[in-house]
Amino acid sequence: MLDKINLLAEANKVNQLYVYEKVGRLNGHTLSVVNVENRTLDFHVHENSDELFYVLEGGFQLETKDGLTRVDEGECIIVPKGVLHRPVVKSLTRFLMIELEGTLNKENSGDLYED
Repeated sequence: MLDKINLLAEANKVNQLYVYEKVGRLNGHTLSVVNVENRTLDFHVHENSDELFYVLEGGFQLETKDGLTRVDEGECIIVPKGVLHRPVVKSLTRFLMIELEGTLNKENSGDLYED
């Protein structure tokens, strides 16, 4: 059976910040929605997986050694594996995140992350 997913509706159902709600799996990858506000994570690297940030609503900056890149609603950015990075989120932003299962954890995604 095929299931259709409205990503923004799924993100809007999450009534707590920084909680990753898994909405699907694709070829060993996890698709999660998360709502973030006023948060800058520590710099970190994913050694075994690229990571995709798709902005459903709002916008943020992704910081790497090369500086800050602004990503706004309807845009996505892919961080290649091995690249030191951190998201810098000032105002409420709703994301779709796609990464290889097991890439995200409490250390690189915050204490509220659950496997």
